[in-house]
Amino acid sequence: MPAFFAPSVARLIEELCKLPGIGPKTGQRLAMHLVDRPREEIRDLADALMDVKEKVGHCSTCRNLTDSDPCDICADGSRDRTVVCVVEDPSDVVAMERTRQFDGLYHVLHGLISPMDGVGPEQLQIQPLLNRLRSDESDRIEEVILATDPTVEGEATAMYLGRLLGPLGVEVTRIARGLPEGGNLDYADEATLVRALEGRRRVNLNSERQ
Repeated sequence: MPAFFAPSVARLIEELCKLPGIGPKTGQRLAMHLVDRPREEIRDLADALMDVKEKVGHCSTCRNLTDSDPCDICADGSRDRTVVCVVEDPSDVVAMERTRQFDGLYHVLHGLISPMDGVGPEQLQIQPLLNRLRSDESDRIEEVILATDPTVEGEATAMYLGRLLGPLGVEVTRIARGLPEGGNLDYADEATLVRALEGRRRVNLNSERQ
């Protein structure tokens, strides 16, 4: 970091730049903004960060982020427990919930299969999903919706999961192409997600192309 920044400011910029999507210029702007904020506001931010780190973990059922176990969605008895929607990360759960059209349960993979990045199935939360389907209550789950992004990694993950889950006796479906090629669920508007859900199709396990 250039010497014209005070050491404490330079350190703050370096820490901010470790966040995803934050480059040097954005880091500098955020640092300058924080320096100008009242002490109480900075303390509140620091407290919020520590609170999240100390209290938030993964739901033992769906692997979503939560400060209670099971999470509020898994614990909600009014949800349709026969359908599980598989998504990449917690932000996708938020996107799906915004539609107010899906009332089933979720399973969060925390990533996608990406050999180029060294991410294989063993790095994802796939085994907990299999455990849910094989548990004593597995007969209650009738459909698994694969709602990974329509990217190369998302399609590869959906194909892998489709072939893995199909023999377990559940219907495996894939969200429709309401999302643009290469798009992300958490950036899609509610209407697009609703169309993608309503138009979901059964996964063809015998086809090389989905």
